[in-house]
Amino acid sequence: MPLQRLQAARQRMVGTKQSLKAVEKGQAKAVYIARDADPHVIDPLMKLCEQKQVPVIMVDSMEMLGRLCAIKVGAASAAITAE
Repeated sequence: MPLQRLQAARQRMVGTKQSLKAVEKGQAKAVYIARDADPHVIDPLMKLCEQKQVPVIMVDSMEMLGRLCAIKVGAASAAITAE
């Protein structure tokens, strides 16, 4: 399941700025985006993923994505950089 892939990843970037950097550098294997994140925050990341052909997996909420990344706050996005 895709969510377990994020939990099991050896390296991941949490947050939209970090995820954007990983995609720009060609390091991102997959990007996870919370459905309830503000569109103006995640739209640039989604467009870049489309351009760079990085798979995007939607997660139900920022809270759930934060838990998957083992942090105590919500996250709008996260990227797997090493599996």
